[in-house]
Amino acid sequence: QVQLVESGGGLVQAGGSLRLSCAASGRTSFSNYVRGWFRQAPGKEREFVGAINRGGDTTMYADSLRGRVTISRNNAKNTVYVQMNSLIPEDTGVYYCAAGGTFTGIATSYPYWGQGTQVTVSS
Repeated sequence: QVQLVESGGGLVQAGGSLRLSCAASGRTSFSNYVRGWFRQAPGKEREFVGAINRGGDTTMYADSLRGRVTISRNNAKNTVYVQMNSLIPEDTGVYYCAAGGTFTGIATSYPYWGQGTQVTVSS
């Protein structure tokens, strides 16, 4: 079982940056899991932000976010990060981290989820 807790959300002006963190705990090795980030805007479906493989040497990103986000992980700290730059109001939403066994952008492939952290980008 894996427990995930996101942090780092908040209010930021357009053009600003945020770094979100997701700490994992549980009875299994953190490095066994692929880690993903997703987001959900009000009234919209949850969408893929990016993912990082077990070793941290391969990442994938949603086309709409490529170039503005960077995902990294520190397996020694059981933590994954997403650095978001040049934020726009459309980036507003709840950001979730997830853990799973498949390197994919499909949300249903991730069995473990955090509670989410709110990101609000003001214009």
